[in-house]
Amino acid sequence: MKKYIIVFLLIFQYGFTAEKDSLDPQNPFLKFHQFASELDEDCDACGCSASGGSMGFASMLNTNFVGIRYFNQAYKSTDGLYSNSPWYKENYNTVQLWARIPIVKKVQISALVPYHFHNRETATGTQNISGIGDITVLGMYQLYQTTKNSSIFTHSFQAGVGLKLPTGKFDQANNGSFNPSYQVGTGSWDYLLATEYVIKRKQFGLNTLLNYVIKTENDKNYRFGNQFNYAGTFFYLHQNDKFSIVPQLGFAGEVYDANYQLNQKVRNTSGDIFFGKIGFELGKDKLSLGANIILPITQNLTGGNVEANYRWSLNFNYSL
Repeated sequence: MKKYIIVFLLIFQYGFTAEKDSLDPQNPFLKFHQFASELDEDCDACGCSASGGSMGFASMLNTNFVGIRYFNQAYKSTDGLYSNSPWYKENYNTVQLWARIPIVKKVQISALVPYHFHNRETATGTQNISGIGDITVLGMYQLYQTTKNSSIFTHSFQAGVGLKLPTGKFDQANNGSFNPSYQVGTGSWDYLLATEYVIKRKQFGLNTLLNYVIKTENDKNYRFGNQFNYAGTFFYLHQNDKFSIVPQLGFAGEVYDANYQLNQKVRNTSGDIFFGKIGFELGKDKLSLGANIILPITQNLTGGNVEANYRWSLNFNYSL
């Protein structure tokens, strides 16, 4: 099922951009230019560098903005040695400063600066880690946007590249645990490739995204596996003279390659997960508030030794 969804998104993103329709001039709360790169959750199979990827690099209401975002991820993990091995709870918390700023015509830069504070249960008690995470910078270029008036559909297609800096601490002692992603950073320079396509008719629309994260080896000779993220979000715009609200319903998926240590593949570190999600954004004047809940539908993480329970997020933005 997930393979068909990925193929559909690939065809959808690249197949429809040849059609020319319109995109009428709109105020800041009516420009549905980027929902994500839902995709960050660049999460390296959990929360160690959660920053954007499936949670998104941009707002549904604000084309250009500065803001703050909080998201929480809940997991459980086990060593898997025995059928009755205990499961332990893990909580990943991130407060993130994020912004999307226009540079020149058709070019915008997104920046994500996360601070993580995670905790998990162990056989000997609770373990806590915290600190600044890996900063991500992403540049997007608008390849296509409808310009003529049309009563049918409007289209927008963007592509970009990004860089994740090793500003978060990588603790080598944690990478041998049940969940090697229990970190605040990967310790590596990673590279992002991203695309986004939005199709809209009147108040209804669909936002699709694809992104791929190329990860490199850190100075501890550990490399997290490359990560592919995809998402689709249906939305509806309701507006009046006082406010705008955008309810959202969609799906997201993440696929992880295996990790490597000393150029040797680390077993049970690849995996995939497929989510359903629901949320909204509410805007008034230059301010907006958003929330999302993301629940797993199917998953296979680290050979079944890690299970995702849920994710949720809140964000507060000021439109530039």
